[in-house]
Amino acid sequence: MWIVVAVLSALFAGLTAVLSKGGNEKANSDVVIALRISVIFVCSWIIVFAMGAYKAIATMSANALISIILSGISTGACWICYFKALSIGDASKVAAVDKSSVALSVLLAIIIFPDERSLWWIKLICLVVIIIGTALMTDIKRDDGKRKIAWLIFALLSAVFSTATSLLGKIGTQDVDSNAATALRTCVILVMAWLIVFCKRETKYIKELKGKEIFFLILSGITTTANWFCYYYAIQKGQVSIVVPIDKMSILVTVIFSLIFLNEKLSVKAWIGLALLSAGTICMAVFT
Repeated sequence: MWIVVAVLSALFAGLTAVLSKGGNEKANSDVVIALRISVIFVCSWIIVFAMGAYKAIATMSANALISIILSGISTGACWICYFKALSIGDASKVAAVDKSSVALSVLLAIIIFPDERSLWWIKLICLVVIIIGTALMTDIKRDDGKRKIAWLIFALLSAVFSTATSLLGKIGTQDVDSNAATALRTCVILVMAWLIVFCKRETKYIKELKGKEIFFLILSGITTTANWFCYYYAIQKGQVSIVVPIDKMSILVTVIFSLIFLNEKLSVKAWIGLALLSAGTICMAVFT
């Protein structure tokens, strides 16, 4: 069941990247993030109250709450870096670099969690294939100047924080309702996002948002909500070393939609990279 949910997480994550690019090209990235997390906050708590999962919050241990807060902080940092990278780089390339978090997540999961060590050698072989595919997909040489350095740095930081989020989402929350935990994370991220907007005095950019940007913002907020609920459920119930690579298969959805709707182009090398990345992920999910 958790593998199916992980696949759904990948689908929603891929849609989120494209929708975010569509509504984030000209708008202030900090304001867009703050408004998007506001949408997610509302959607998350509606789901939690509708399912009655809010009752689990009162029984959470201190360790679980600390893990949720820390994972919320790392998720917020990941978002800030990811959407900043999206605002200045191609969606397909940013998504590919962000997916490099797979390597760190899988390696650390094998080291930290005993149940992740089954068939570890197959996981490492698949991981090498995924890393090679990711490197080919980024195709960094096609960019030049400050733009190359900027989007790449933000995308790499996003990958690091994404790794922290995956591990913190597992540590200390195995016996916690995943839906309630996800809703609590949105509270932490909401505070972070709006603090940044107010501290940088960027509230003036809210009124500059156009109808198209607001439309994509709301849609991406909804798809992100679906992605988070699926992802953290799969992380809690399954193996991090398998869930994370499956979730990162969202790159397929991102590439397909970016080619169709954003008119982005992929080189032959990037297509080969995508094939290797996909093959490595599928083999890891099937054979381990």
